Amino acid sequence: MFVQPIDYILAVWFLLAALSTAYVAWDQFQHNPEPPVMKWGFVLVTLYLGPVGLLLYVLADKEPRPGTHEQFIKPLWKQGLGSTIHCVAGDATGIIIAAAVTAIIGLPMWVDIIVEYMAGFALGLFIFQALFMKRMMGGSYWENVRKSFIPEFISMNAMMAGMAPVMAVLMMGRDMRAMWPGELLFWGVMALGIGVGFSVAYPFNVWMVSKGMKHGLMTDRGGAAGAAHHRGAHHHSPAEAKSAGGYSSGSNGESRLSLAFAPTRTQITAMASFTTLMLIGGFAYPFTQVNMALSAHDVGDVIMPPGMIMDFDTPGDAMRDMAAVDPRRVAYRAGPDETGGRPLEPRVEDGVKVFDLEAAVIRWQILPGEYVDALAYNGQVPGPTLRVTEGDRVRINVTNSLPETTTVHWHGLILPNEMDGPAHVTQEPIAPGETYSYEYDVGQHGTYFYHTHDHVDRQQSLGLYGTLIIDPREPGDEIEADAEYTVQLQEWLKREWLTYPAMPMEGGLPNFFTINGKAYPATETVKLKVGETLKVRFVGSHTMAIHPMHIHGGPFRVAAVDGETLPESNRYLADTVNVGPGQRFDVLWPARQPGKWLLHCHIPHHTTNNNVEMEGGGGLMLVIDVSAD
Repeated sequence: MFVQPIDYILAVWFLLAALSTAYVAWDQFQHNPEPPVMKWGFVLVTLYLGPVGLLLYVLADKEPRPGTHEQFIKPLWKQGLGSTIHCVAGDATGIIIAAAVTAIIGLPMWVDIIVEYMAGFALGLFIFQALFMKRMMGGSYWENVRKSFIPEFISMNAMMAGMAPVMAVLMMGRDMRAMWPGELLFWGVMALGIGVGFSVAYPFNVWMVSKGMKHGLMTDRGGAAGAAHHRGAHHHSPAEAKSAGGYSSGSNGESRLSLAFAPTRTQITAMASFTTLMLIGGFAYPFTQVNMALSAHDVGDVIMPPGMIMDFDTPGDAMRDMAAVDPRRVAYRAGPDETGGRPLEPRVEDGVKVFDLEAAVIRWQILPGEYVDALAYNGQVPGPTLRVTEGDRVRINVTNSLPETTTVHWHGLILPNEMDGPAHVTQEPIAPGETYSYEYDVGQHGTYFYHTHDHVDRQQSLGLYGTLIIDPREPGDEIEADAEYTVQLQEWLKREWLTYPAMPMEGGLPNFFTINGKAYPATETVKLKVGETLKVRFVGSHTMAIHPMHIHGGPFRVAAVDGETLPESNRYLADTVNVGPGQRFDVLWPARQPGKWLLHCHIPHHTTNNNVEMEGGGGLMLVIDVSAD
């Protein structure tokens, strides 16, 4: 499933890479007079670089007309390109294999790049150079290893100096799916890293070809001539290069050596030292940017919110907490007309009122055409309203269908400590697939709510909350009204198709706001008649802001705070109450005059949808429609 725009781009890119590779392989093995090692080199590099590899092949190596390959490949820039192709084909293959294996094993990124270097160097030196070039180089295998060591060392250092920072910073950047080989993004970052490494290594390979230290492109037409050509284009040890001379182009396209251009030991030492410094710098830079102690197992499937500040000591747990909900884990897609906070009727077992809650990942519509990926109880945001009576014994069975642990806290209730819900404090969290039962006697009445108490900043802000209304045992203790409406507040962060937990941190600020899971104009309209009184239960189910909730049409009377009913003498008039996270207010609002009266947050940004007003507002706003009769 594609979850970001880059996924579509990568899918197209890899399709083009497959087509490009198929063409290069077909043309190389059917028409082009290259030796097998270079044929495979171009095939592998095109597999990694896609259309770029195809372009390099056509411009530098594809025989334009029969019999012209020798002349076509003579320019030094093409010879250097061939040398780099051969280098990258071996080195990059080793690097890619190592990167995939270390990710699967779960090694830290700092170990990963070291293993990648060693694997790339080993495959390039022992396989692509010493083994695959043995027929052309002559001599024993280990002699060829010795001859190839310095050229491979210089080339590999330069290549990895370019690859390492690209891979590490992008893999551990905002979209950490790039760390896991099961994701397209992993292969996209590897391809980009190889492209950068190729570009960095290219000028060093041109220099080594010009000095006779490495071969470039070759022509193999079979027979004695082809064998002779191979012998004329092999690696040379520094001593051989010094005695034989440097690169020059002959009429037959062979690499001949000129003593005037042979590299000195000082030059070779300088090149080896300089590329080593480049390598050290390429390895060191990521340590200043990202947390190289983390592995793919720590954060290999999370996507960070845009604008989140990440540095070299950002913990992996913080990244997971702030990460987007993975849309591939959505278990239920709610219909556009589904509402949250629906009453959940209990069943009675031996005098105990039993409720069943299931936490799962769902897709929820907050506005027409605007969805969020949420964590929800029973497929709704907010979770179902639980209504009991003071004195009841209740049992709530909580099944965890999330991909992470969770618990439930019963906010404001007096109950046994083991039923309170904080993870790792009063209970071990509920593991995915498990069910935990909370059971207690209800000894209070008023407006309460329940919410997760495991990774609360993430889970509650993504929808794991619901109202708990406890009716008084004595009817005379009820706050009388003609109608009642519960207002559960919530902030959301939706960017680039993904839903993140809204937090008061860089990159975590919300851009959508909901009442009972809907943003205006999708919020419900409350209908009253003149002379009736509406009891509004404000519930601070949100997690990060204080919302000054205001009702037009005259003041209301504050009758209860945090579930505690105020004596008549302590009740007071107001037209705005600041509802902080966790707070509850019961207010009585009389319908004095007919019309459409707004209930809304008095922070203007909170009455917009992604900073846009729709039909006069947005977000934390609903209409109380009062008729004359």
